[in-house]
Amino acid sequence: MYYLGCPMWANEQWRGSLFDASCPASDFLAQYSRYFNAVEGNTTFYADPSAATVLRWQANADAGFRFTLKVPQQISHRLRGSERAAALAQWLELLQPLRAQIGLCHLQLSAQYLVTADNDFPLLLQQLRQFSLVAVEVRHPALFTKGDAEQQLHQLLRQTECERVILDSRALFAQAPLSAALQDAQQKKPRLPVHVCALGPTPMFRFIGVSNLTANRSFYQPWLHKIAQWLEEGRTPYAFFHTEDNISAPLLAQQFARELFELCGADHPVLRPWPADLAPNQNSLF
Repeated sequence: MYYLGCPMWANEQWRGSLFDASCPASDFLAQYSRYFNAVEGNTTFYADPSAATVLRWQANADAGFRFTLKVPQQISHRLRGSERAAALAQWLELLQPLRAQIGLCHLQLSAQYLVTADNDFPLLLQQLRQFSLVAVEVRHPALFTKGDAEQQLHQLLRQTECERVILDSRALFAQAPLSAALQDAQQKKPRLPVHVCALGPTPMFRFIGVSNLTANRSFYQPWLHKIAQWLEEGRTPYAFFHTEDNISAPLLAQQFARELFELCGADHPVLRPWPADLAPNQNSLF
């Protein structure tokens, strides 16, 4: 089994395709989770949900659904030492009702943060790891050179049974920035080497693609074989798909899942008919 999702579950422009045309916003998560069994919860990076919101998420997603929630940037980027430990403990307490449905805590570090065994990074990992599985996304250039710093990172992650997030943004940057959405995405998304590694049983990768679905194919072809390999090895991968404005993110993820099924027979709920597929064909009435 593998987990597949988008960077959000709520998008008004998914009505009439992934969602029923009249789907109210309050039903977005319930309808999303019929087809996707995971989500990359980026909203928690910017603001804490209320306790009532956490309970609503818990109620609207079934037991098999997995939230991959991003650690708040206040904790990952700004606070240090005892202040960070206290803030993290408070955040994890807020998420306690969702604990059984959290697949991974996604810790995204800044490009200025160099992981070492001597700073408070190991303590941060240990605190997160006591709550759930953890996937760490690094941005510092020294962690992409296959040198001592990257080797130390992998050693620390293995010691705490954490994963390293794999980010692939090649498809995004291969496009000429001819639209405002592409320009904005290329300014905001990182352009880093793709380092493929599975340190444990739940590797996670993020694919930043584009709304031209065909243009993504040559970039994700190796991922089809990698996911198939991980499944054969008994791992449970997490795969998340973005597009420049995320309007086509569900379609890109579904396209990938269809080709993975054709390659190795790995089925997924996203391949079931969507509301758009079940809508009556008006031409058949005449």
